[in-house]
Amino acid sequence: MQGVRQQRNRLLRTNISIAFMVKLLRTVIFLLSVVFWLTCSTAPQPISPNQWAPVKGPENGHLVIAGGGKLDGTGILEKFVDLAGGKKAEIVVIPTAGTDLYIGFPDREKQLRAMFLDRGAAMVEVLHTRDPNEADNTEFAVAVMTATGVWFTGGRQWRLVDAYANTVTLEAIRGVLARGGVIGGSSAGATIQGSYLVRGDTSGNTIMMGDHKEGFSLLTNSAIDQHLLRRNRQFDMYSVLAKHPSLLGIGLDEGTAIVVKGYQCEVIGKSYVAIYNGSLNSEEFPMLSQNDFRPFHLLRKGDRFDLAKRTMIREETE
Repeated sequence: MQGVRQQRNRLLRTNISIAFMVKLLRTVIFLLSVVFWLTCSTAPQPISPNQWAPVKGPENGHLVIAGGGKLDGTGILEKFVDLAGGKKAEIVVIPTAGTDLYIGFPDREKQLRAMFLDRGAAMVEVLHTRDPNEADNTEFAVAVMTATGVWFTGGRQWRLVDAYANTVTLEAIRGVLARGGVIGGSSAGATIQGSYLVRGDTSGNTIMMGDHKEGFSLLTNSAIDQHLLRRNRQFDMYSVLAKHPSLLGIGLDEGTAIVVKGYQCEVIGKSYVAIYNGSLNSEEFPMLSQNDFRPFHLLRKGDRFDLAKRTMIREETE
């Protein structure tokens, strides 16, 4: 009986030792993978500030760039209407990034109008085409030419490029900003406002650098991602910055936006915004060594960022 007990104890100790070794091996593999990721060629390498491309929003108007998800209760749509003129706002909604099924859903146009009419806008029109020839017609774009605000809904950003790039309609959209109006959008409607079009591949939205690469460049020299934390995308921007390190990367979580004017932006909404400045050496994250991993600035509601200096704006205290 005692021999059986001793054999059982030896077997138990052996199992514990094996379990410990397996756990240790897993830990070592994980740490090695982290080290490899930090040192591999796909990780963004630090560049000096004089290599940064100038990042700038509109001088006269504003951009409202939202990360998707539900915007009710975040104050984002209210801010957009306010910037468009409040009770005098004349808004054009462009749902072209969505599927035909989405756009053709019964009462869809009514719902899109209500998004802004319920928040006090004076007039809302819905504008949509898949045909760039139609978009290049002045008659089609006439509503945009008098609008104080334009809003892009979500979907796939490449559909917006196919329909509106290099057209009269896109020039009219830029004209809204020149008149001091506001351009906004959520999800795909956020990404399209950057200069580099992330997730612009027609075969799927998991491809960061695809067959459509150019956005509308309303925010110059930038790449904008969305649904950041909700879809665990916080590290996806690195592949873009490894290829284009001079760009400013911006990742917005759902229910969150930045309001951009000139060289500054401010975070509104309920979650976080990640800003990848193309360099690991910054005021917030001083680089102690080449391998000191400081991936991005993480901003929340009320935080402001200097796009020219690529640094947080600190409130002066007495």
